[in-house]
Amino acid sequence: MRMILIPSQSFLMGSEDGRPDERPVHRVSIDAFEIGSTQVTNDDYEFFAQAAGHPLPPAPFVDPQQPVVAVSWFDAVAFCEWLSGITGRHVRLPTEAEWECAARGGAEGMRYPWGNELPAADDTRCAHGPDPVARRAANAYGLYDMCENVHEWCSDWYGPGFYAVSPERNPRGPEKGTRRASRGGSWRHQIKISRCAARSSLPPEFQYADYGFRIACDAEA
Repeated sequence: MRMILIPSQSFLMGSEDGRPDERPVHRVSIDAFEIGSTQVTNDDYEFFAQAAGHPLPPAPFVDPQQPVVAVSWFDAVAFCEWLSGITGRHVRLPTEAEWECAARGGAEGMRYPWGNELPAADDTRCAHGPDPVARRAANAYGLYDMCENVHEWCSDWYGPGFYAVSPERNPRGPEKGTRRASRGGSWRHQIKISRCAARSSLPPEFQYADYGFRIACDAEA
């Protein structure tokens, strides 16, 4: 899996014209980190499952280059822990702040990675499952499908009012909760592309057919 270095920076997180849990817009500083250029694929996950003796998810999509779906948050964490063990690096899920920063591609204030408008209607987007990864143009950082295809688990607990008390540097969500944060759009939705600031969440044990993940890790010194 190809990793992309996201440089240390500050950015405006959230949106004033989105849902209440996206407010207030606040400036966040993050340390440099790396994030997967694509969502973890069926091929990636099957290799892990066979090597680690981990069960495959109950998903009907079998194309090796489709993102793996129907993985719980715990499944995604297990994948990260396994990959940490064989690479010697601390592989993990991205935080919400890291994910939004990466999705924005270094630009501030835009709704989507490419600007403020949804693309023209695209009938090639699959309505019956996720598309294979990296079928469309990457954002400015070289990341594919950041706001579409499948929801992506983040490491944070979800807190609808967390932005009002969020620390400025490297926020990692509330200390506890009942739902884990997720980001990105979904092939199951009528509008399949999400805004960079849009938030979602799910209990960590759930396995939905439009939930996958991508990996992150701290930048190498």
